[in-house]
Amino acid sequence: MEERRQAGFTLVELLMFIVIVSVGLTGVLVAFNTVVAKSADPLIGKQVLRIATATMQEVLQKSYQNDPGDADNSSSTLGCTPSTTPSCRKNTPADRANYNDVDDYDGYAQTGITQLDGVTPIAGLASYSLNISVDGAAATLGSLGAPNVKSITVTVASGNQSLTLVGYRTNYGY
Repeated sequence: MEERRQAGFTLVELLMFIVIVSVGLTGVLVAFNTVVAKSADPLIGKQVLRIATATMQEVLQKSYQNDPGDADNSSSTLGCTPSTTPSCRKNTPADRANYNDVDDYDGYAQTGITQLDGVTPIAGLASYSLNISVDGAAATLGSLGAPNVKSITVTVASGNQSLTLVGYRTNYGY
């Protein structure tokens, strides 16, 4: 009499298969959960980049200095010159709509991104910070040897993400 082998799985083989597949699926689901939980990070990075580039563009579009007659550009207040009477005050973020030259932005620091008026907050951006500094000490720009160059640094941060952009504004009308 010939013995016939039965095809199929034993109960032990079936249980081992279920355990191995369960462990594999658990690993895949944990990895998937981690990716989904951090999916907002690219959004924050993109917002930081867009805020920084828009701010840099805004600053670079302003005049090099308040008054061409003020060669030292010793005044950084709302278009005033050293001889303006009454004396001018230092700019604040609320004065942003009136900024007319790059030096007006020096020292600008604000938590919560606002419209160009410097007052109206933009929904969803309250946790972002914006800092701007202007350094007029740069005498030349690389090999061009162009005088009258100002370095502008814009830093935007939110949570653990931060971005710093550096741009240069020259007095191309010299």
